[in-house]
Amino acid sequence: MTTANPEKPTTARFTWLAALREAMDRPLTSYYLLIGASALLLLIGVLMVLSASSVDGFEKHGSSYYWATRQLIWVGLGIPCAWVASRLPIRWIRAIAWPAYGVSLVLLFLVALIGVEVNGNQNWIAVGPVGIQPSEIAKLGLILWAATVYANKDRRLNELHHVLMPVVPGMLAATALVVYGRDLGTALVLFAIMLGMLWVVGAPGRLFGLALSIISVVALFLATTDSERLERITSFTDPFRDYHNSGWQPAHGLFALSSGGWFGQGIGASQQKWGDLPEAHTDYIFAVLGEELGLVGTLLVIGLFLTIAYAALRVALRTEEPFVRYAIFGIVIWLIGQMIINIGMVLALLPVIGIPLPLVSYGGSALLPALVALGLIIGFARREPAAARALAARKRSRPAGPVGKP
Repeated sequence: MTTANPEKPTTARFTWLAALREAMDRPLTSYYLLIGASALLLLIGVLMVLSASSVDGFEKHGSSYYWATRQLIWVGLGIPCAWVASRLPIRWIRAIAWPAYGVSLVLLFLVALIGVEVNGNQNWIAVGPVGIQPSEIAKLGLILWAATVYANKDRRLNELHHVLMPVVPGMLAATALVVYGRDLGTALVLFAIMLGMLWVVGAPGRLFGLALSIISVVALFLATTDSERLERITSFTDPFRDYHNSGWQPAHGLFALSSGGWFGQGIGASQQKWGDLPEAHTDYIFAVLGEELGLVGTLLVIGLFLTIAYAALRVALRTEEPFVRYAIFGIVIWLIGQMIINIGMVLALLPVIGIPLPLVSYGGSALLPALVALGLIIGFARREPAAARALAARKRSRPAGPVGKP
């Protein structure tokens, strides 16, 4: 008769933890985590756009694949752009930062002049048959510009004047143009990016208290001056109070999530996308995802976003380049902050303010800048000294190609 060895499970557990720790300490871990998590999110996004938009595409355009095909076109454009961004030298990226800021302001100004109104927000520009949302492009442009300014002032950031000028006025000017187009959701994201950049460079705490007080007053004023926006903000606390009007979208989003269970109804089996859930393939795609993939699917998506944030911050904390550190922090604040706002909106924890889920929701104007931003971070990860040496060694160790016959 044999007795169980109580040390075996403990030994196996420590062995597994040691192997995991070793894998996480490898030079290319951040690089592969970024590529893997981004690719999985992009794949999930395409699948969910196909599912969530199939009914709307068939009813309005005669094809269930209408929106998914357009999204695949944007993916086909975005992946090469991300690859190019990952190969750009840092000096080139810094060189285009000021022009990117200028282009962002010009585009936002054009929106204020000739913008197209969609769902109550004047935040689109029609370019022939294609509509673009300049505020999505401006997010990346503002981050690169602020990172460049702060990198140039890196040794003088202990003075408040250098922390504030010219980043805060420049970002507030862009935010004001977005507010003029009544896009309160994007304005809040831009404001969050500004606060995040200030925190990274070490701005004093009292500045954040003042900034949050100002934005609270301004947001409340903007909400009370627009009846539709006020209904959205007041209905999120109890969507069923005004079920047939302002509470319709958040209520059906909760219906979708609650019916998903642990593992969901299966891809394509959503019931809410059959006309009950507005914006099912854009702002509320997370609700359809929860209905079809369940709690497991929603946690997977959140986990992938957190994986991107973890890997990116690893790169930021290890780099010796101030520009890389500031740019990565800005991009992480943008993508993760927007993810939190979108999911909070779908869960009826936040008001419905029209913020898409990065990489997952339909829309080329949001997808292309996000892919370029991730391409930049992947490029920064490749340039880590240890990662660069590992990649070079891997290339040298590859066997030579077949030699032709003499």
